[in-house]
Amino acid sequence: MQNYRELIVWQKSHEFVIDTYKTLSSFPKEEAFNLVSQLKRASTSIPANIAEGSGRFTQKDFASYLQIALG
Repeated sequence: MQNYRELIVWQKSHEFVIDTYKTLSSFPKEEAFNLVSQLKRASTSIPANIAEGSGRFTQKDFASYLQIALG
């Protein structure tokens, strides 16, 4: 098991989430429950999958979670 916070891919994906949230704050309020909600969930799932995969015990499992994050 490795510390996911040390992975460059997790660090970059975390920065992406922060940037996404900043950008979405300027979207119109009528989009809050549609487009904004979907974009927040999609961007947040990337580092979440990387973190979850890093806790797996095999490289094959970790690679599978990276594929999910890529999707």
